[in-house]
Amino acid sequence: MKKVLILGASGSIATLIERQLLDNPEIQMTLLARHPERLAADIHQDSRVKVVMADVVKDQAQLVAAMQGQDLIYANLYGANLKQQAQHVIAAMDTANLSRLIWISANGIYNEIPGKYGRWNAEMLGSTLDAYAAGAKVVESSHLDYTIIRPAWFSDKNTVSYELTQKGQAFKGTEVSRQSVATYISSLILDPDQGIKQSIGISEPNTAGAKPSFY
Repeated sequence: MKKVLILGASGSIATLIERQLLDNPEIQMTLLARHPERLAADIHQDSRVKVVMADVVKDQAQLVAAMQGQDLIYANLYGANLKQQAQHVIAAMDTANLSRLIWISANGIYNEIPGKYGRWNAEMLGSTLDAYAAGAKVVESSHLDYTIIRPAWFSDKNTVSYELTQKGQAFKGTEVSRQSVATYISSLILDPDQGIKQSIGISEPNTAGAKPSFY
């Protein structure tokens, strides 16, 4: 049985991942959220799911306790204090003697987007992009077996279609479906030897342009 801890478990991508993982009878999940009442009822009521109410910065002891016995951490976190959140997650993983972390970030944290879309993305995200970049830098500076995911702007398409780029490559595309991102992250959770020490961009093929199609 593989045990997975999801931080920020009530988020939209996290919820999709949780539903995909529940299809696998060999997965047990611990869902950590500041507002567990926002978790989908069909997920948190499953017998293979445990719910923990905690804040990764304010509740370090609860975070460490939730990590005990886990095989992998998926961090679906956001906010202006992502650097601090990353520091607390890494410290808790050290205490719990864990090494495998999947960390979601954003496209543009390395100024890796060329042309008009790169400028539009930076303007739209503003200080949020700085927070994502700071969090990712902390993760990359750690000794952990991390994978950083840098998605394009999320669409609500009910399709799975994506292409990947590595750190150092120009980012492709402007958008990607939430289903695509969830499917890719679920694949990493099920086969955690993929993508170690990598920062991976994900977007839908053939979506290049000045901005996402829904803007």
